[in-house]
Amino acid sequence: MPEIPRLPALWRFPARPESVHRARHAVAEALPRGVEPQLAADLGLVTSELVTNAVRHGDRCEEDAVIELVLWPADGHYWVAVSDGGAEKPELAEAGPESEGGRGLVLIDALAEVWGVVPRPVRGKSVVAGLSDVSRSRPGGVRTGGWPGG
Repeated sequence: MPEIPRLPALWRFPARPESVHRARHAVAEALPRGVEPQLAADLGLVTSELVTNAVRHGDRCEEDAVIELVLWPADGHYWVAVSDGGAEKPELAEAGPESEGGRGLVLIDALAEVWGVVPRPVRGKSVVAGLSDVSRSRPGGVRTGGWPGG
């Protein structure tokens, strides 16, 4: 009989700046005890950057706009997806030394093994990033922690 896969963690936040902190905290709380500290820190930073981008560049026309955040483990990675209703596709670009912004995707590109933009079926997009779960690559396949409920 097949094993039931772990369900992803899902949150919805208002598309407001204060949601960045709430999203980062939600991801930190959802990670299992024993997850590598560097992976936890990297997931927090990636979450912050993706949610910040969604707040700044997402569906700014609607006052009640919502950002969706999904976190799940699969295939030796932790995956983070942040979705918004905006049509603007984020692109990797270099910010000048005097720029106050524009480095979010540069950080994500440096931390994630893979990332990309996936259009949503009706409206908007999801930016998805996969960070390698280094604990799976330890000698002997020893893995620390587990997923909540699993």
